Amino acid sequence: MEMWEAMERENHVAERGLVPVNGGSSGNVQVQDERGGAKVDGFVRRDQSCRYASSDIPSDLLVKVGGVNFHLHKHPMISRSARLGRLVDEASALHGPDATTVVELPDLPGGHGAFELAAKFCYGVVVDITAANVAVLRCAAEYLEMTEELEEGNLAFRAEAFLTYVVASSWRDSVAVLRSCEGLSPWAEDLQLVRRCSESVAAKACTNPRVVRWGYAGRTSPAKMTARAGTSSDTGQHQPVSPPADWWVDDICVLRIDHFVRVITAVQAKGMRGDLIGAAITRYSSKWLSAGLSKESPGLRGSELWPQAGVLQMVVAGEGDTQTETAASEQRRVVESLISIIPPQKDCVSCNFLLRLLRLAVMLKAAPALVTEVEKLVGMQLDQAALPDILVPSYPYGRSDAAYDVDLVQRLVEQFVMQEQPLSSSSTRGKVEKQEQEKHQNTRAQRVACLLDSYLSEVSRDRNLPLGKFQALAESLPEPARACHDGLYRAVDSYLKAHPAVTEHERKRLCRAVDCGKLSREVRLHAAQNERLPLRVVVQVLLSEQAKMAGALGRAGRKEEDVSALRMEVESVSAKYMELQREVELLQRQVDRMLPPSSAAGKQQGASGWTSGWKKLGRLGRIQVEQPVVRAGPDEIVSREPRRRRNSAS
Repeated sequence: MEMWEAMERENHVAERGLVPVNGGSSGNVQVQDERGGAKVDGFVRRDQSCRYASSDIPSDLLVKVGGVNFHLHKHPMISRSARLGRLVDEASALHGPDATTVVELPDLPGGHGAFELAAKFCYGVVVDITAANVAVLRCAAEYLEMTEELEEGNLAFRAEAFLTYVVASSWRDSVAVLRSCEGLSPWAEDLQLVRRCSESVAAKACTNPRVVRWGYAGRTSPAKMTARAGTSSDTGQHQPVSPPADWWVDDICVLRIDHFVRVITAVQAKGMRGDLIGAAITRYSSKWLSAGLSKESPGLRGSELWPQAGVLQMVVAGEGDTQTETAASEQRRVVESLISIIPPQKDCVSCNFLLRLLRLAVMLKAAPALVTEVEKLVGMQLDQAALPDILVPSYPYGRSDAAYDVDLVQRLVEQFVMQEQPLSSSSTRGKVEKQEQEKHQNTRAQRVACLLDSYLSEVSRDRNLPLGKFQALAESLPEPARACHDGLYRAVDSYLKAHPAVTEHERKRLCRAVDCGKLSREVRLHAAQNERLPLRVVVQVLLSEQAKMAGALGRAGRKEEDVSALRMEVESVSAKYMELQREVELLQRQVDRMLPPSSAAGKQQGASGWTSGWKKLGRLGRIQVEQPVVRAGPDEIVSREPRRRRNSAS
């Protein structure tokens, strides 16, 4: 005991510092090559699993930490560690004070590396406390109970002093300590290391960029980079350049997801701009969610539909693939954490990013509440989306055989409609401001309508898509949203072409979504000759064409040749209508001849009523054709008022 006390007095001549100390002012410190049992900082390493204290005194303490055996001495260790003192006393009571005491520390935070640093400190060796190891030393000191109660200036005190006076004032050190806390749970949380470093990082990130130096941010100033490249000005004077507002984003993207969330939460609490927080989330996603989609994974459906462009992709776990399932679980945790910290304001992140994140959340089976939250954010800016972004495959739920997740797009459109409520008449806004906002809302609605029509045209070719889902999606937007129904007509026609087995009743029901009065002239001409449309729809198209022709006659110029051209177009449409009526009557007569006499007699009344309806419709068509009577005079054109007629053909 006296020998150890003498060695301690000698070692205490040089004060243990908080910064690296060059030279060997301590008693037994020798720095040599590590090969062949050379002494390194007072310890001898004979192999990877044994450490020996460099001393002539035989070892009387064996400490096992993480598969490494430390052959030490009781007195220097128990004089600074209360936990080791208790364990040694318990072992000595069982095996006697003279036997070599064996102590196991299986749950020491930091493992054998942290214990080696703590043992060196107990032996009086200078330990270099840095940002890389201060968290490990602080947690190990707490575990070993190396507090001020045993010795003034013990390891816990020195680590705390370094955290308070060095780490807290440095951006780079705060990030480094926060990153080193990843493997120290729950000790780092209990000691408030994560909270303190997160708040330190957040406070520095919210600093005005104009007062941030590039050295403070851990980068080289642009002026210095320009000077090194030899492109400086002739005067040699460099104007200071402020870093960008998002200078802090790249540095925090190296953190683990839970620590990243802590930093972003602290930054939000300090009033950081939403677009900068969105930039941090987007950049973090591009770094940690960039694993490629494995098309070779067993059971992958619709992989050919997955666009490979972009950074947000995922790994789909195959059946029985434990490693891939673990990776998918980790990605699910990252996605859910990122969704929870997205600012609720509009345009903080792009709609393209939100849709990719939503796609990952759906495919990774994230929490339904978080999926709904992303859908709300997408609905706020659905007018910014592109068609490839909403073409989400129906994998992995397998609830239907459809190639695309139409229900997801249906929910997105519903969110958009819900948030695009009409302006209140009692609002205090000015008239001009109201008009501008209404115009903006109409523009956004038209963009969404165009996007939806393109999506309907794309999914209409899927033979497994039920008619009910297609119709519900086609009718999900309010009527004023579509100024033109050409895109919707093409989608409906494409669906009917891909599903020839659709019944006549289902065709009529589907075509109710198309307003024939909002079709262009080219589309109306196509619809008039489209055999896939129900007959009633074709008649409505023809009547709509007649009405537009009549309106054009009323607004025609005074030139006789223009009037003649319009009259010829009206007569052409009328001729097509009469030809269609004759074909229907001929088809009815052929059906009557094919039926037995008894059946024909039984259905005579119904057939005559059906034929009489077409005759009435024919008279209606003739009346509409004759409505414009034009008399060309030398100077003007006089039009007679049209006769009263029925407004409906049904």
